[in-house]
Amino acid sequence: MKLKKKYQSRLNNLFVYETEDGFHIESVFYRGDTLCISTQVGCPIGCHFCASGNKGFFRNLSEEEIKQQYLLLKEKLPIKGIAIAGIGEPSFNVNSVLKALIFFKNKKLKVTITTTGYPDKEFQKLLLSKHDGITLSIHGFSKSVRQKLFKLNFPFEKTLSTFENYIKQLSKTKRKKYQLGYLLLDGVNDSKEELSKLAELAKKYSLTVMLMMYNPVETSPFKPVSPEKYEENFRFLRKHGIRVTLSNRFRTDPLGGCGTLTIART
Repeated sequence: MKLKKKYQSRLNNLFVYETEDGFHIESVFYRGDTLCISTQVGCPIGCHFCASGNKGFFRNLSEEEIKQQYLLLKEKLPIKGIAIAGIGEPSFNVNSVLKALIFFKNKKLKVTITTTGYPDKEFQKLLLSKHDGITLSIHGFSKSVRQKLFKLNFPFEKTLSTFENYIKQLSKTKRKKYQLGYLLLDGVNDSKEELSKLAELAKKYSLTVMLMMYNPVETSPFKPVSPEKYEENFRFLRKHGIRVTLSNRFRTDPLGGCGTLTIART
């Protein structure tokens, strides 16, 4: 695999790699210390709000291809952390991901993972790994909402059950490594009904919610909520005693922000 291109904004550095069989994948260096890397060429989950899966799914990345995203940049950038949160669902490529995770940890890097929690058995392996934090991407609870969000209709109730059964065994201190990711989409998942379910789950297990603003992509019909609506939902969660982290400027940058990485950049 080779480094093909670099794009730079005021906040983020985005890197395009070319695999030996001609596919393109991307990583992004943000916050001055963290490299967000990809695990697949395309994504089988097919989130309708995300650019990463809009061209379909082609294959898993090998352990070496996952590591190369770091190795090709480690002499050029002060990388202290790895976010396994780029293109692809880590659970679908769990064996290569976990081998790469061990490699990164041996390099004294902090490693976090973002996942939808499917497939279930592989999700359990991620939960039990030597990670430094896992974000479970939820984005909606009711069946009608989730059908609008995800191309792949996976059993969300099973995902929640697996997550809850694991979390409830942990002390409150250890639960701090886990959070719930929720992307607000205007008129889709921003109702009080959906947010109440989010608050209930977070409060039950003393979990932090990462409340994200949407980065619009050309292939998606969704729109971000207004700043006023975003603030309203933030205050709603805080009113219920939930710890909330907000989208920072790196995550909302059009270049390399959450949901903008693609296998088909031109």
